[in-house]
Order: sequence, then structure tokens, then C-alpha cells
Amino acid sequence: MQWWEALEQGVSQDWMSNVGLLLLLSAFLWGGWLLITRHLSVAAGKTRLVWDDALVGAVRRPVSWLIWLWPAALSAGVIIENTTAYSAAFLAVVRHLMLVWTFIWVLLRLITNAENAIAATAKDVTTINAISKILRLFVLVLGGLVMMQNLGLSLSGILTFGGVGGLIVGMAAKDLLANFFGAIMIYFDRPFKLGDWIRSPDRQIEGTVERIGFRMTVIRTFDKRPLYVPNSVFSSIVVENPSRMLNRRIKQKIGLRYCDAAVVGDVVRDIKTMLLQHPDIDTNQTLIVSFDNYGPSSLDILIYTFTKTTHWVAYKDIQQDVMLKIVEIVRRHGAGFAFPTTTVHLPEHALVTEGEPASEVL
Repeated sequence: MQWWEALEQGVSQDWMSNVGLLLLLSAFLWGGWLLITRHLSVAAGKTRLVWDDALVGAVRRPVSWLIWLWPAALSAGVIIENTTAYSAAFLAVVRHLMLVWTFIWVLLRLITNAENAIAATAKDVTTINAISKILRLFVLVLGGLVMMQNLGLSLSGILTFGGVGGLIVGMAAKDLLANFFGAIMIYFDRPFKLGDWIRSPDRQIEGTVERIGFRMTVIRTFDKRPLYVPNSVFSSIVVENPSRMLNRRIKQKIGLRYCDAAVVGDVVRDIKTMLLQHPDIDTNQTLIVSFDNYGPSSLDILIYTFTKTTHWVAYKDIQQDVMLKIVEIVRRHGAGFAFPTTTVHLPEHALVTEGEPASEVL
């Protein structure tokens, strides 16, 4: 203990030997620490818990750095006290700051490791990211206050200045704060999450959510371009989330010729039977097949139904299959699809040229 106190105060006579002993002690402790963490990693890998792996991974590197930096600070103090006229008392504060920063570093790594481990199997990744970011911010703020106290600053004065300064900064950076609270709204209201396909009828925003930050949200559009949207925008626009749809809708209108009016009822009946028997159509949802309208050149039939899948590619395949079967039904009944036509009726007297008999013209 006397040797250690003399070493901390820098008054040891044989200071060069002491510096060498400190370096040797660091190497010995570092080797022992590597051996311990290796065994702990193997033991943690055999369990089903995620926290033990996260904790071992969190403490390994910070403690390794502390094992080298703490004796290095002591050695620096011994060298300064014995070779210069300057005091090495400031190094005591540096050593305390090392301890505080090591603790902060361990907590930050623990939060990150736990986030990665839980997010790998969790369904709601957005909430996990939000909680981890809030915890990191809390650890950094608390650690910063502790480090300021170690530097001799008054926490009451800092908090008072922070209250007044926060008001000034808040007025100057209102857009930044609006984006921050917009991110909080997204995290807690959860109108969308990572990986969701969203669109806004109010703005030209459509794509897949790639990242939700505290200032902006990154959306990858369908042409693979990144779209950076400030979070405050989402508090004032309508956001549609097609990823949460329960079914996809097939809504089509087909037009038969007026000369096929006699078989319209049979076509409607067979199309409805086909949809009820189709394995990919959700018959628990609204299903309508009806003669809907007298068009200008067609008899319109409305087809309204829902698929069981919400996957876009599978939906398009099902829709194509349904439409091809409708073509077969229409042809089976000897009917045909109408297309825009115009019939012009000319009276006989319109074909008679002035001064010529009608029989000659005809």
C-alpha cells in the first residue's frame, strides 16, 4: 500500500523501475483478462440467454483499454514528477474520467449488443430501435454530467444555465426539435415500422421504410432511390400503410356486346361460381358479380372480390388467372367483349343528289 501511494503521488525514488513494473503489470493483467473473457464467451455461448453474450462482448474491449491506459497515466505521473518541475495532480482527474468513460462505454456497447440480439428475432424492430436510442441518450447525458462534476463544475449551475440556454436553443432550432418530436411520435404511435411500404396521398412519398432516425426517415422508393423525409412532415400529412392490408382487391369491369344481352345473366352466374370455387379468393370478404350499367357501346358487368394473399407478385398472378377464366366463360357462352363503336344511320333522301332520281343513286 505504501508503494502504491508513493507511486500515485510520484515521489518514488526508483521511478524508472516502477514504470517498468507498471507496464509489466499491465501486460500480465491484459493477458489474464483475455483468458477470462475467452472462457466467459464460451460459457455464455452455451446458454439461451442473450444478455450474457451481450455483457461479455460489452466489457471486453473497454476493460482492455482501461488495463493499459490506467497504468500509463500512473507512469506519466511518475515521469512528470521526477523529471520536470510541473505537478502531475491533474492526472488524478484524468484517471477518474477514464473510469467514468469506461463505464459509459460498457453501457453503450451493452445496449447495442442487446439491441442486435433482440432485433434478430423480434417482430417489432422499430420499437426496439427507439428504446435503444433513448437509453443511449440517457446514458450519454448522465455520463456527461458525472464527468463535468469530476472536472469541478457545479451541476446546479449547469442545470440552471441549461434551462435558460435550452429555451434559447429551442427557439433557434425549432425545426430540429420538431423533427425530434416527430420521431418520438413515429416511435410511439407506430404508423409504420422498418420494412413497411408506405405512401402519402398528400405528397409524392412512396416506398419502403429503410431507417427511422431522430431527424429524418429514409424511404427507399421503388426505383431504388433514397428519399429523405424530415420527421416533422409526418405530423401534418396523411400516411397510408399498404403493408398492413389484410387482402388485395380485384376490381374490374367487363363489357359485353348489346347483341349478347340474352346471355348476360348466364355469364354473371358462371363468373360468380368460378370466384367462389377459386382457391386463392377470400370468400369471407365482399364478393360482387353483377350486371352494373348500360354503357354507350357495352353491357357492363362489375367484378369485385379480394384475394387471400397480400404479396404483390402473387396477387398479380391470381388476378391474371381470374381474368383469363373470365375470357373463357364469355367465349363459352358465345358472347364477345364490346369495344367503342359508332353506328351512323343515313336516311335515303340524304343519298339523293339534287336533280337525280333516287333509284340511280342507290
